[in-house]
Amino acid sequence: MFDSRGVEKVIDNPISDTGCSLECSSLQRCGSLQKITVFQQKGSAASKIAGMKRLAGKSFGMEVINIDEDLPPLIDDASSLLPSRIDADLVLDYLTHPDLSEDLSRICEKSGIPVVASGKKMTRSHAMTPSLCCMLARHQGLGTYGEIFGTPEIDVTVQEGTIKKVCIRRGAPCGATWDAGAKIEGLSIDEARVRYGLEVQFFCTANPASWDPINGKSPVHMAADIHTSALKKALDDFTALREPGWS
Repeated sequence: MFDSRGVEKVIDNPISDTGCSLECSSLQRCGSLQKITVFQQKGSAASKIAGMKRLAGKSFGMEVINIDEDLPPLIDDASSLLPSRIDADLVLDYLTHPDLSEDLSRICEKSGIPVVASGKKMTRSHAMTPSLCCMLARHQGLGTYGEIFGTPEIDVTVQEGTIKKVCIRRGAPCGATWDAGAKIEGLSIDEARVRYGLEVQFFCTANPASWDPINGKSPVHMAADIHTSALKKALDDFTALREPGWS
């Protein structure tokens, strides 16, 4: 429902089906229910919300606050658009207006609520601002969300040079880590090394037009590189466990 300011508030109850095609989802390791509030503008977090529901809907309750109002380039006071108090264990900031993000961060800081604001530039100690959602490191206080979503952690099973099973322990909230992983099962190791990054680019919902001026890559290409590195580590770990001297 929208109020007179164009702010929509939706509360999603935990769902019963993760929709994950991989049987060994990280969801199996997380049992406590976490309260997450997602802030977005005009559906800016739609793909992330859908991915979180699909992959971890049983693990936390989610409240979505959507701001649909057309806003000026500068906002001196965002108090009329943001709640004065937030009841959550974690806030995810997918707002597109920097002034809203800054004021939201200030509200969360006063309440002691950690904030994940990917791609934002903030200096508040409680705010985590990885360049991409799939670059979120493990931090204390992120609860179930931090266990399931962030920098990809992958396990693989290889048989006769073929990827037999891909198990995602942690990955991107849009679901690209899981969806791309399913695509490389049955491929040879050499094929999988190339294909995984390409599949991630296909499933990744980051804005491909947002080029990083430092490394000259778009977020989609950066996500592909991160996942390719995660797969390499998984393959190296699988090989090491089967070398002489390992049990």
